[in-house]
Amino acid sequence: MGNEESGDYKGAKRLLMLVGRFEEMIANGNKYYWETDELEDIIDYFFDKNNSKKALQAIDFSINQYPFTTLFHLRKAQALSAIGQSQRALEILSYVESIEPSNPELFMTKGSIYSQMGLSDQAIENFKKAAENSDDIDEIYLAMSFEFQSAGKIDDAIYYLKKVLEINPDSEIGIYELAFCYEVNNQHEEAIKYYTEFLEKYPYTPTAWFNLGVAYNRLKRWDDAINAYDFAIAIEEEFASAYFNKANALVGLERIEDAIEVYKETLKFETPDAVTYYYIGECYEKLDEYDKALTFYHKAISVNPNLADALLGIGIILDAKERTQEGLHYVKKAVDLDKENSEYWCIYGEMQKDMKFYEDAEISFKKVIELDSDNADIWLDYADLLFEQENKNGSLEILAEGIKHHPQNAELHYRISACLMSIGQKQEALSFLHSALKLNYELHEELFDYLPDLKQNTSIIDLIESYKK
Repeated sequence: MGNEESGDYKGAKRLLMLVGRFEEMIANGNKYYWETDELEDIIDYFFDKNNSKKALQAIDFSINQYPFTTLFHLRKAQALSAIGQSQRALEILSYVESIEPSNPELFMTKGSIYSQMGLSDQAIENFKKAAENSDDIDEIYLAMSFEFQSAGKIDDAIYYLKKVLEINPDSEIGIYELAFCYEVNNQHEEAIKYYTEFLEKYPYTPTAWFNLGVAYNRLKRWDDAINAYDFAIAIEEEFASAYFNKANALVGLERIEDAIEVYKETLKFETPDAVTYYYIGECYEKLDEYDKALTFYHKAISVNPNLADALLGIGIILDAKERTQEGLHYVKKAVDLDKENSEYWCIYGEMQKDMKFYEDAEISFKKVIELDSDNADIWLDYADLLFEQENKNGSLEILAEGIKHHPQNAELHYRISACLMSIGQKQEALSFLHSALKLNYELHEELFDYLPDLKQNTSIIDLIESYKK
């Protein structure tokens, strides 16, 4: 055992002996003399265990033995704050301030309490006072940036995070939080500029290379992203997230086989993760290697049975393998897990329609419209469902409603034109056909996909030809 490990072991053993002796004293109603540092360690132990009751017990004993030691009063305020007694905590801090008006921990504690109370301005004011009286300014600036983020003041948060990294360029929290703030602000170019300049000064910072890659990813600059991730991996070989994001960028370049290999590299450096298995499965699905895709989707749900995307993937592949009845079971599970996902409902409805479960499919399509009426395809799918059941009037109503939501969608105009022709309303059908041809001539085959017999109708063919450029 090395000296450092030996020291840690001895320290932990000493702490447990102190805590045991203290608890025995309390249980027996005795009073022993303790050094202040011993009491500090006991209090911190109970804080670390989130045992506020015992922490307060130790604090009260400490204050009784050392009534003028402000640290114990600070700890009492912190303990009271942890159990929601903010006002009592602030009263104690006022007393501490009267004795030690320049104690930075006092102002940090006050700031944290005001933050919990939702009083952001007072929190910031106290954090600034702490910064004026402390040498650990980077930690205080970090707290300020969190407070500004909570208040939705992202520009201010960015300002202080930059200050954190000026003081402490090794702050991983600062690097990641700054990237997060740039993303919230949709400032991907600014993120690239900042991290590029940062890396000129500190080129061996893997987290900075990683977040530079993330910013490139957001702009779909896949090659630049891969380059950044490669630098991160070169510096830190076991950087699992860098492998994962590199694989995502390779997917963006449609280098699917390469992406699969890099996703698998990720698994060497972290505990097998359901999302990684899912992405590998999705890659195999893109390559139409359905059996391999199923294997990895099943691995994903063995790690996380509630990963809805993986369940959906299994359902889609089983459908593609003409095992739709089995597939429906998995898609239903996905829908049950994420009832507000319109894409899930749409796929569920399509599969129900294929199985001729028309009433169920109609319920699913209505749900899609409720969740996402901006999806133009759902109006087409729903209209098809009704048309297939010979409910042409119902189909017309749905298409008309779809056109209200999407007046510039040519497919809806072609479809309603065909539907009107199928029930003999030629004049109205021609009106919609004119509109469709004006909106998008190239899509006119949609008309014939729906009603192939119209290819023999010379007046329709002539009308279409008149719009040809």
